[in-house]
Amino acid sequence: MSDPLFLYGTLCHPPLLRIVLGRDAETRPACLSGHRVMWVENAAFPVIEPCEGGVAEGLLLSGLTKADMARLDFYEGGYGYRTHAVTVTTETGPCASRVYMPEPGRFTAAAPWSLSDWVRQWGALTCRAAEEAMGYMGRKTPEELAAIFPAIRTRAAAWLAGKAENRTGGGLTMPPAGRPVETRDLRRPYAAFFAIEEHDLVVPRFADRPPVEMRRAVFMSADAALVLPYDPATDRVLVTEQFRAGPHARGEAQAWTLEPVAGRVDPGETPEAAAHREGAEEAGLTFRALIPVSRCYPSPGASSEYYHLFLGLTDLPEATDHIGGLAGEGEDIRSHVFDATRFIEMCDTGRIWVAPLVLMGHWLARHRDGLRAQASATVATKP
Repeated sequence: MSDPLFLYGTLCHPPLLRIVLGRDAETRPACLSGHRVMWVENAAFPVIEPCEGGVAEGLLLSGLTKADMARLDFYEGGYGYRTHAVTVTTETGPCASRVYMPEPGRFTAAAPWSLSDWVRQWGALTCRAAEEAMGYMGRKTPEELAAIFPAIRTRAAAWLAGKAENRTGGGLTMPPAGRPVETRDLRRPYAAFFAIEEHDLVVPRFADRPPVEMRRAVFMSADAALVLPYDPATDRVLVTEQFRAGPHARGEAQAWTLEPVAGRVDPGETPEAAAHREGAEEAGLTFRALIPVSRCYPSPGASSEYYHLFLGLTDLPEATDHIGGLAGEGEDIRSHVFDATRFIEMCDTGRIWVAPLVLMGHWLARHRDGLRAQASATVATKP
């Protein structure tokens, strides 16, 4: 057996500890004098640091095997957390223990840590992310896990958003006969920024026929916010252009595509907030209003990707040479401004071949006159 382990942060949440250990565990209250627990700046986890007169409250986890510690080291190790010997205080007195502490100077402490606040905001997401993360034990190093953990969290956020959807199917009965899909096995043979999942399923069928077993591979991605910037006063739209690996992999020589402003919805972020952020990052734009266009799956037979489509009302010039995107993500995004009439013709004639942008173009064609009339009325009523 290993020495007891003092827990002070997210692992004090029993559901998360159960996922990481792979079993239930008994804990008891404990505290570590001369330390305090703080939120890491701009992060969703805490750090423990020396503090004269401070007391770090937490839990003492005993009865740990080598296999338990290997699982804990895998989950914590990629962020530079290592165990150190300490003496904690329990209801029965002092107890020799170990505690995970980060490399000095790696993180910047912010406000005092609150487990209850973390559970409310991040608990469910972190548990879902941990389920995927622990599945890579033995296949990835702790450092490799840490490198892809932000992507794992975005997939977890998208899964939770999907679970929260409440659709009636337009009055249709879904699923057939009210029976849910059964997942018998789930494998992840590939995971990085995106992931591939293989699902072994038992799927109910229509007309009370027996369920059918099937295996399906799914391309796993985050939810995304997409915006077509539109200036109703001048009747102009802005679209972006960038290299895309999909057309290149299909063999197209022209792998630069015209698209809406777009980006993933980060954990804890609303689609609207993501739309505003991406407008600034990719095109240097500020939207004064976002009009919902659609919420949809672009390819539900093979992908979990889910789109929140918006029209973004903004001011646009006659032309632009703006190049945006985040250099750290390898983005090289050029903006183009088109007259709306020309843009809609491009959608109709196949000169735009990215489906969400075509959908947005058709939506604009139907609503354009009303948007322009509303903009003219607003201008006319200004003093």
